[in-house]
Amino acid sequence: MTQSREEPLILDMPFDEAIERFAHVNPRQVKDEPAEYGKATPFIKWAGGKRSVVNDLTARFPKTFNKYWEPFVGGGALFFGIQGLIKDAVLSDANLDLTITYNAVKRDPVALIRKLEAHAKKHNETYYYRVRSQHDLQDPLDVAARFIYLNKTCFNGLYRVNNKGEFNVPIGGYDKPDIAQADNIPLCSTALQKTQIEYREFDTIQPSPGDLVYCDPPYHSTNGASFTKYTKLAFGEQDQERLRDFAVGLHRSGVNVILSNADTPLIRSLYKAPTWHIGMVKVPRQINSNPDGRGPVDELIITNYTTEE
Repeated sequence: MTQSREEPLILDMPFDEAIERFAHVNPRQVKDEPAEYGKATPFIKWAGGKRSVVNDLTARFPKTFNKYWEPFVGGGALFFGIQGLIKDAVLSDANLDLTITYNAVKRDPVALIRKLEAHAKKHNETYYYRVRSQHDLQDPLDVAARFIYLNKTCFNGLYRVNNKGEFNVPIGGYDKPDIAQADNIPLCSTALQKTQIEYREFDTIQPSPGDLVYCDPPYHSTNGASFTKYTKLAFGEQDQERLRDFAVGLHRSGVNVILSNADTPLIRSLYKAPTWHIGMVKVPRQINSNPDGRGPVDELIITNYTTEE
């Protein structure tokens, strides 16, 4: 099942339902981690980000590889976490505004920060909804500044649009959101100079033998507990199968593949062939309708090569 580029990116549930489902989430728990001195960290929040498992993932990297590919880049936590390990990368996503934002950070961080500072000075509830209603911006810098501003100030950093493709998440409860990120965005721009940033579906990338592809798709869920339905068509079981088939093709082409996903029977069955090596890590779950269900959960790290854990 291939998602059409004409379809708007929306959450496959009413927002009121999402609010009710995740009502126990404290928005102040979804916050930016302090940056290491001189090292870029993600400039946006993103559900399912990989900050907590960067070390687990890099421990499973092949000893050598050529170009690095990440076709579900999202917030880019892994890329920024390994920026010192790679010399050439292709980052892509099926979210157009997200890829526009990455390119703006890469190409013109100074002008972008100026626009973000202007948003920060005007930030209040009325201004938030005024900016949220600006759905037809044409200047890529304006698109990027709006995207980051809304991401930093909306409810839990969620990304959701309506049937018209218009962002419609309500304002969040942050006291002092770091909107402009005057220190971090230049560092992100420097890190991104080694990358190509592309708007495309995951199965249209074309890595070469010896490259490394990391896939972090919307996770499979068996009980609705995972906040993974980001598009109208969602990322369903057929898409999980499509991803597996694409990964098999990469393997046959001599590409190193590493994937993250939920530990469910379907995912284990999709990658049960001897080609695949399955490891498991514990990760914190911050989004769950039941406050007792926000402890560590099992996630799978799947590779087509052996690693020492």
